[in-house]
Amino acid sequence: MPALSSTMTEGKIVAWEKSPGDKIEKGETVVVVESDKADMDVESFYEGYLAVITVPAGESAPVGAPIALIAETEADIEAAQQKAAQMTQPSSVATKEQATAAPEPVPATTTVVQDSPSRRNGRIIASPRARKLAKELKVDLNTLKGTGPHGRIVAEDVEKATGKISTPAPAPVTPTTTVPSAPSPAAVVPTPGIATGEVVALNTLQNAVVRNMVASLQMPTYRVGYTITTDELDKVYKQIKSKGVTMTALLAKAVAVTLQKHPLVNASYTEGGIQYQSAINIAVAVAMDDGGLITPVLKNADQVDIYSLSRGWKNLVERSRNKQLQPDEYNSGTFTLSNLGMFGVDRFDAILPPGQGSILAIGASRPQVVATANGWMGVQRQMQVNITCDHRIIYGAHAAAFLQDLAKLIETNPQSLTM
Repeated sequence: MPALSSTMTEGKIVAWEKSPGDKIEKGETVVVVESDKADMDVESFYEGYLAVITVPAGESAPVGAPIALIAETEADIEAAQQKAAQMTQPSSVATKEQATAAPEPVPATTTVVQDSPSRRNGRIIASPRARKLAKELKVDLNTLKGTGPHGRIVAEDVEKATGKISTPAPAPVTPTTTVPSAPSPAAVVPTPGIATGEVVALNTLQNAVVRNMVASLQMPTYRVGYTITTDELDKVYKQIKSKGVTMTALLAKAVAVTLQKHPLVNASYTEGGIQYQSAINIAVAVAMDDGGLITPVLKNADQVDIYSLSRGWKNLVERSRNKQLQPDEYNSGTFTLSNLGMFGVDRFDAILPPGQGSILAIGASRPQVVATANGWMGVQRQMQVNITCDHRIIYGAHAAAFLQDLAKLIETNPQSLTM
């Protein structure tokens, strides 16, 4: 199994793009592997023939273990198959055969509205070549039925749809073909019933979250809360919301700018001491539809303008829910935000992720009756934030100073976030 991420211990084979005996070119996609938080197209580093598949689709293998053997020539296939039968350890690989190589990026996101054999978890399953060809020929992948492994759409399916090959193609799929009536946007689609007492196995993403949470228990942490008045921030948000700016991006920008003054809060603990980060990368927790949690990262959030930051965030969220993020896009965060305010949550504590020094939990902004500076009673919108820190390197005074500066920025000068 090729290495997929620094924290991953095993990967699940989603589908094989090649069958034993098939010719393989260097750089050609051979298999699709489900990593912790994304489906990765694995390309071969070698040219040859796929001799034998040692881990079939639907099964998992440890990172570093061989999942298939590639023979240099057709004459070597039989020898490779014999070698595979004799293998007792994952590391036993012959000189003329190598395990398939490291994953490459999955192409751009395609949004779907319903599930079919060519879709999984709302994501179209198509080979990179099919996606590229569909884009060139202006073919909507939503209308195609895949003929590849596990219903995967392959290049031939796209070619058939455009009539570019002589093979008789089936009639185009229309809305009347086995397509159920779409529910209204507000409707909640019921999940399949779970029998009482049934144990449902965790998926790959959920297992990754479990490992991270267990690791988090080893860190000595503490929490500091703060109340921030958001009236001025809300005014700025109303002014720029129509330009595509999201509140998540606005809060991420405010945190990133504040972290410029508090590099220790952006640091992390290592065995050798304190790891000060060279960039401010804000990770934001996002719940996945099929269970689990992912943290897309807004890189260099302190340097990127708010409009580009918002566009980048929307793109990250869309691709994260379609499991198309690359590892660097979800594991490079230096500080994390967890915002449950959108659900009306007043306050909560967040668990510190491994490899970081701090995480900020953000509650809902609500109107509150308060005593003003001139002694009058008034109504202000306020939100509760709680920061969780690694006490090995960040002390209470550091966390309090950070929250104080964050509140000052949001309450008195949020307009600066748009410059």
